[in-house]
Amino acid sequence: MRDGRKVAVIGAVFAAMVGAAGFGAYTLIGDGGTSSDGGGQDVTVAEGSADAAVETGPPSAEEVRATAERFLAAWQAGKVEEAAALTDDEAAAAEALTGYRKDARVARASFEQGTATGADVPFTVTAQVAYDKGRRAGWTYESELTVVRDTETGEAVVDWEPSVLHPALEDGQTLETAEAGAPPIKALDRNGTELTAEEYPELAGILADLRKRYGDKTDGRPGVEARIVDAEGKEVKKLKEFSKGTPGELRTTLDAKVQKAAVRAISGKGRASVVALKAGTGEILAVANTPADGFNTALKGSLAPGSTMKIVTASMLIEKGLASSSEQHPCPKYFTHGGWRFQNLDKFEIKGGTFAQSFAASCNTAFISQAGKLKDDDLTRQARDVFGIGLNWQVGTATFDGSVPVQSDAQMAASLIGQGGVRANPLVMASVSATVKSGVFKQPYIVSPEVDGRTLARAPRALPASVAQELRSLMRLTATSGSAAEAMAGTSGDFGAKTGSAEVDGQKKPNAWFTAYRNDMAVAAVVPASGHGGKNAGPVVRAVLNSAG
Repeated sequence: MRDGRKVAVIGAVFAAMVGAAGFGAYTLIGDGGTSSDGGGQDVTVAEGSADAAVETGPPSAEEVRATAERFLAAWQAGKVEEAAALTDDEAAAAEALTGYRKDARVARASFEQGTATGADVPFTVTAQVAYDKGRRAGWTYESELTVVRDTETGEAVVDWEPSVLHPALEDGQTLETAEAGAPPIKALDRNGTELTAEEYPELAGILADLRKRYGDKTDGRPGVEARIVDAEGKEVKKLKEFSKGTPGELRTTLDAKVQKAAVRAISGKGRASVVALKAGTGEILAVANTPADGFNTALKGSLAPGSTMKIVTASMLIEKGLASSSEQHPCPKYFTHGGWRFQNLDKFEIKGGTFAQSFAASCNTAFISQAGKLKDDDLTRQARDVFGIGLNWQVGTATFDGSVPVQSDAQMAASLIGQGGVRANPLVMASVSATVKSGVFKQPYIVSPEVDGRTLARAPRALPASVAQELRSLMRLTATSGSAAEAMAGTSGDFGAKTGSAEVDGQKKPNAWFTAYRNDMAVAAVVPASGHGGKNAGPVVRAVLNSAG
């Protein structure tokens, strides 16, 4: 039953009809309402009338054809009120038919009525849609209407449903023709090379996000589409694209040469992710993941970074006077803190060694042994205030910017070696190496802030010059004679590195991590569930670093 009128359905009681056309006088029994005298037919009398009967039962084939014809003719002529009056819900039909012209921008429409099946009448819509300063486009689709009997008037009318306008339309939804989101973009690398999703499938997700964020910041023009929207105006379904739009150029910080090197470096790794940065500025040079259409772990992953985090911890210990490269520093096989016993890989120890040797060999206990001298929030503050980890980075695309939560006891100790609650990704760890190389945190970004005026995150303070120099020496030693030496063998220029192997519950092999810098490029990679960082992630980083020449 629809608003405004009562409608008879198939199976209703039939009234006797006379007259050649099928519409005649009724034999009335009783004095209003319905009655029956033995085997006689029931009839319905129009309210307030004692001498006029109302037709009941389903409409005849001729009524179905004629009603549909009159309705479509009125709709085609733009006679909204006349067409709406031929339905069982005049108000709703009038509003929808008005919106069809106004919101869907249908300037003209014609209808070809098909052969009815019972009360259902199919029809073809051929519309002309006017958009974008008089430009027009054709739109053809199939729809259907149903003719029913109005129980109050006895007239055959169209059973109004939103689907009459378009078969995909439902209650609470409307049609509109409007701009198809942001204008498309022509993404360029830093040297003007075009970056397309077809040639660089690993960048497809990022390119789509850049369009949403920056399409309207370019000189591009959006496309136009017909679509279904809900009551809040949110798109439910695209129905027809009338114009693809004109792309506007958007220059990124990416380097096509480095990007291709990054893709080659992780090829065949199963799952791997890598990020390259320009150390002095934070500009992102390359982002790659395998599989290319998988989750963007490189920018959005949240993984324990393992011993690569020791770079941050070392900076804190040196600043607090708890460690110095040339001084002796304990590296026992085991060290217990907060009820947990920690150990080194293969339970190695360094007797009488220096902190530099412990860092280069990635000795866990050398760091855990200092936990009792630290406050619970010391590492959190160092990571945030010096390395920018956990600040709100404005990269220009979606990222996870790392997390070093305040923890206590054993969990705090585990955080010192990149376990516990510490979480990062290759973007974050490449930034750590870049901060060591430059001495100050430079927030990574993929689109210049000049494009949209956004403010990049800034760390509250820089590394003291002496600490930055000591960290560079520690990473250089690691890359030449420590755990990163095999991967970095033969590297020239100013370089340093750090390995990491992050244990994951339920995983047979740890996640392999490696972060390094060479001259003005910083790179980090993770190869999940593969083993030692130097052997598995190290070659990835080395290959990308070498792409700079």
